[in-house]
Amino acid sequence: MIEKTNHISYDKLVRDKIPEIIKSSNRVPECRVLDEDQEYLRYLIKKLQEEVLEFTGNPCVEELADVKEVIDALSEIGEFEDVLRVQERKRKERGGFGGRVLLTGVAEPGKE
Repeated sequence: MIEKTNHISYDKLVRDKIPEIIKSSNRVPECRVLDEDQEYLRYLIKKLQEEVLEFTGNPCVEELADVKEVIDALSEIGEFEDVLRVQERKRKERGGFGGRVLLTGVAEPGKE
């Protein structure tokens, strides 16, 4: 007897323990490890877009934690390792968002 299997294709970055979770449910994960930094960066950016979309559709702590997880992973890549220093500099120069300031317009004198 030939066993029929269902196969679902994915092309997405997942958390490290996802393959083990899939195995524990008697399914077979198909994975590879991203070696090249540029490919990893490309998939992290794609994942960030996915997670931000999920957060905007359902703004809750679980979805925000997923967004932060991706941002933390991005922060560990060479060109983004200074993100905390740059964030602090920008906060000092321009402030943060804690003041809840909503800009509704800018009037320029002498122009109509």
